[in-house]
Amino acid sequence: MKEILINKQEKVKQILLLEEGNLIEKYIENEDVQRIEGNIYIGKVVNVLQGMQSAFVNIGQRKNTFIHLKDILPKVDITKEELDDTKKIKEVIKVGMPLLIQVKRDFTDSKGAKVSTHISINSRFIVFMPNTTIITISQKIENEEEKKRLTNIVKKYLPENCGVIIRTSAENQSEENIKKDIEIAYEKWKNIYRLYEENKVNNNFPKLIYKSHNVIKKILIDLIDKDLEKITVNCEEDYEYLSKILKDFNANHIELIKQYDKDLIEERPILKEQIEKAEKRKVWLKCGGFITIDKTEALTAIDVNSGKYTGIDNVEATIYKVNKEASIEIARQLKLRDIGGIIIIDYIDMKSDENKEKIIKVLEDELKNDRTKTQIIGFSKLNLLEMTRKHVCGN
Repeated sequence: MKEILINKQEKVKQILLLEEGNLIEKYIENEDVQRIEGNIYIGKVVNVLQGMQSAFVNIGQRKNTFIHLKDILPKVDITKEELDDTKKIKEVIKVGMPLLIQVKRDFTDSKGAKVSTHISINSRFIVFMPNTTIITISQKIENEEEKKRLTNIVKKYLPENCGVIIRTSAENQSEENIKKDIEIAYEKWKNIYRLYEENKVNNNFPKLIYKSHNVIKKILIDLIDKDLEKITVNCEEDYEYLSKILKDFNANHIELIKQYDKDLIEERPILKEQIEKAEKRKVWLKCGGFITIDKTEALTAIDVNSGKYTGIDNVEATIYKVNKEASIEIARQLKLRDIGGIIIIDYIDMKSDENKEKIIKVLEDELKNDRTKTQIIGFSKLNLLEMTRKHVCGN
């Protein structure tokens, strides 16, 4: 059974996902911190950098945003980043022109946000993508007949020059439900494009024209058709907000509980302990080894250590045991902390290529339960495992 706790204390809100009482995901919303990832703007091009095939775009925020040529040219394959080498960015955009863009990566202390003209609109069963003909399907839907059925339904109702990613939640859904979801997403897009045209004609830009879902709604969209049974809140505003969403989604199977003016975490000492552990740099493994997690602006580095574990006579077997247990814990921590971007894992060195392949397989199997996209690149020449993960909520 899955349960969501939404615990608000002053300006900080913690959104916690529990499974059988254990913390598996944690997100924080701070009223003083503005999130813009997923928002759609009419931006104004302020500088074109020919040498970098990129540009800076003003969206009316404290910093200009960054866009690369690959995020302007039409996308023909969602899995590739290939560019038309004959194109030059100054042939595509000019200083002062309006650009309909979506924020793909939020601001950091030292960098502006990254934006793209490749718009995507998250819905219940699909991710709607205008101005492309790409149709792809979640890798977590494995049944070939179901893949074919869903693809045929989408092709039947998808408007011209529009693409989709079919989400895992679409599996076994009726044709009517998927049709309605496409229609809802398409209406959102038509409204976005209408606002874009109106403001462009009136020279009214930069301007925000579509605000992305907040963390609560993003999580709910992902889980509403799975085994989520209960949501508990301690804030009246959240209760009213969730009541409306659950009614709109016809989610009568989810129990919404209000416990106003209570600290939902303080009332659960075991949960409080789990949260405290999730915020520590060092995470101990059952065998006595441990991992350390260090985030930088460019990537997240995870180091595996044998710690107190001395193992058995066979050194390679000892190392493999620690690395295997570490892989299981790393997959859990990636979800729990919503770690995204480039991730480098420094396992204890293994001499056996077979053991390296086994470790990759363990990590792949554990990541199958992750709700977001992950990609394991493999071991580098320096024996570092490289992988990427997409944020669930842009933390």
